[in-house]
Amino acid sequence: MKIIPTTEKSFTPLLNLYSAFRPLEFIEEYTKKYGDLYRMKVPGNYPVIVVSNPQAIEEIFTSDGNTFKSAEANKALSFLLGDNSILLLDGKSHADRRRLLMPPFHGESLYRCSQKIVSITNRVCDRLQVERSFKVRPLMQEITLRVILNVVFGMDSGVRYEQLRELLVELLETFNTPSKSLLIIFPLLQQDWGKFSPWGRFLQLKAEIKQLIEQEIRARKELIANGELHRDILSLLLLAKDEQGKKMTDEELHDELITLLFAGHETTASALSWFFYWIHYLPNVQSKLRSELDSLEKAINYREINSLPYLSAVISETLRIYPVAAGAFARIPTEPTSILGYKLEPNEWLSVSIYALHHREDLYPNSRQFMPERFLEKTYSPYEYIPFGGGNRRCIGSALALLEMKLVIATVLSRFRLALTSKRPMYPVRRGITLAPPASFKMVVKRE
Repeated sequence: MKIIPTTEKSFTPLLNLYSAFRPLEFIEEYTKKYGDLYRMKVPGNYPVIVVSNPQAIEEIFTSDGNTFKSAEANKALSFLLGDNSILLLDGKSHADRRRLLMPPFHGESLYRCSQKIVSITNRVCDRLQVERSFKVRPLMQEITLRVILNVVFGMDSGVRYEQLRELLVELLETFNTPSKSLLIIFPLLQQDWGKFSPWGRFLQLKAEIKQLIEQEIRARKELIANGELHRDILSLLLLAKDEQGKKMTDEELHDELITLLFAGHETTASALSWFFYWIHYLPNVQSKLRSELDSLEKAINYREINSLPYLSAVISETLRIYPVAAGAFARIPTEPTSILGYKLEPNEWLSVSIYALHHREDLYPNSRQFMPERFLEKTYSPYEYIPFGGGNRRCIGSALALLEMKLVIATVLSRFRLALTSKRPMYPVRRGITLAPPASFKMVVKRE
């Protein structure tokens, strides 16, 4: 068996801070020094093996569903998602839950919400004024949150809807800066010192959100009992049964709904914000894109949108150059196994580095340059390009995210001429466990 290269320095608290505040520099430095597969020392804890080798990633993603587990690696997210989230399940439980959740995110179920996405985008953007600047991320976040609330609950108005939307936004703002993100990275900071402390306020918001979701679950059960049928995810999950004919408990429902709400809008809002930055930072890209969009009929049609090659290429490059998640969900071997001839032990964590993979010069020449054409000239395998992860842990909402991005982009660009308020290059910052554009990122609406 071959020996995996091991880092010279242990992953100390100081190094952890470096990775928290300068995550991309950290990844680049270690990948350059140790290669596309290396072991990182973590004193008194699990060893982490960082992978950005396509062949190794293929072996990991195509392995038997019982070869690796992920629930233990994702346990740190239980404070936000609960213990019953799909991200905290393994084996058959994970596969069964995934089967329950997949249908609403694909096929006709997915496209039924396309007109709603356009309608929500128009309604949110009605507030934009000519020659007035606006913060991009909050705008995109409001659009994507309203969309996911509609997809998950079938809600787009009402007192409970507005309360839930406002609370979710405030909860996410708990982690909206690199310094606040330390609450997630360092569990020791998770101390409840009352409602005016960051963690105390987080716990209060979480409890209020849970109460609203439980109210919605009870209300929906009554509607279903009275014979009313709905096509939203909540209704489908309330009706779903496992192989033994058992339904999900209210606690399981709550945790799954919270997972979908957070995973289903935060990441898409960041990706959309980056998209609008890149096409306005590079006027030539915007010109080509607008030319392609001009070929559409006046009424935006999701089938036409999905067939536009340059739009798809710009989105792909947006998700490549600064992936919202720097790494895929970690895998832990359930028994001694091997990857590329390297022996792995059950206590070792495999961390697939999306960012390092997406910046391999052998796959993406001039990887730091934004070049949508690379996705028109070459088709990348699901082990070379993985913005949504891969294998049995691939994001179940990826199809919705891509359709939503295309519809929001086409809707906004058909209505407005936008411009950056600053021509300086923009770089990602940590937002919770994700990477996002800076909160200060602004644009302005220009006259035609």
